[in-house]
Amino acid sequence: MTRTSRRLGDLAEFVGGRVVGDPELLVRGVASLEAAGPEELAFFHNARYRAALERTRAGAVVVAPAAESTRPAGASLLVADNPYLAFGRLSALFQPAAAPRPGRHPSAVIEATAEVDPTAEIGALAYVGPGARIGPRSVLRPGSIVEREAVIGADCLLQPGAVVRERCVLGDRVSLQPGAIVGSDGFGYAFDPAGPAHVKVPQAGIARLEDDVELGACACVDRATLGETVVGRGSKVDNLVQIAHNVRLGAHCLLCAQAGVAGSTQLGDGVILGGQVGVVGHLSIGDLARVGAQAGVMDDVPAGESWSGSPARGHAAWLRSSAAYWRLPEILKRQQALERRLAELEVRLARAQPPEAEPSPRSG
Repeated sequence: MTRTSRRLGDLAEFVGGRVVGDPELLVRGVASLEAAGPEELAFFHNARYRAALERTRAGAVVVAPAAESTRPAGASLLVADNPYLAFGRLSALFQPAAAPRPGRHPSAVIEATAEVDPTAEIGALAYVGPGARIGPRSVLRPGSIVEREAVIGADCLLQPGAVVRERCVLGDRVSLQPGAIVGSDGFGYAFDPAGPAHVKVPQAGIARLEDDVELGACACVDRATLGETVVGRGSKVDNLVQIAHNVRLGAHCLLCAQAGVAGSTQLGDGVILGGQVGVVGHLSIGDLARVGAQAGVMDDVPAGESWSGSPARGHAAWLRSSAAYWRLPEILKRQQALERRLAELEVRLARAQPPEAEPSPRSG
């Protein structure tokens, strides 16, 4: 496929940046610092890759203003206030998403009462259940499943093996990576000691993903016991994340790989959970709160705060505790030495004291 060349000056204008070097340079694509050639654009924002920047053969490199002095020999710079955002937008120019190919593969199964917009693409072995609705320009890749009465908005993408269960709702521009599941049963059981048995509580609610949400591969959003589990607009959920029944995420949250949120917890807008974070149920995590990787959250997190550790606490307190933890062997050794010294001093003090005088007999 022939790639379209674009002037570096035009690219800089597109992202609100500026050029240091040759604005007439023709750029044909993007690549890493190590792999880029003279007609490609690379990206630098981490000092760890300074050596790669110095060796790069890229025709141009996107950098922050603070890195302008690091211009490698023979390369131009595209200077942007937010180089990662700029590079993302430029990369999308050179790698546009494939346009939907309206139509239905002969092996797809679409129930008679389903409503499929004529501009949608239904791939091989995909299934659309009774009463389900598929919106304009949405794409169901091979093997994806939309069960009965589920609603898929406009411009959505379901990758192979993605599942949207009955009555669940996807807004517009929602993306489900392979194996993502929307509306799996919530984990709800009541224990009957007379059995003994764990009795399943019906999960009668739904899951709703608002506009511009993305679920990573094998991520699961459970349906509510009653009502709705909600993932707010613009939120991005990484691979292998578990969102339990009746959880509500605000707008523009980020949940990183293997994070898990237990039932009925509420996350505000812009919350970030690092990889492998675990959050117990029925908590509230405030707007713009951040939780560090592998933290175990067992209490409400106030808005705007950063927490770390397990059990999680304020990040500064966790740093102090962590620093002390690694000094425990040294502290223990010093404590034992002090205890021995104190015992020795007590013995010496006891030896140095004269014996107590005996009481004089009573005079008659």
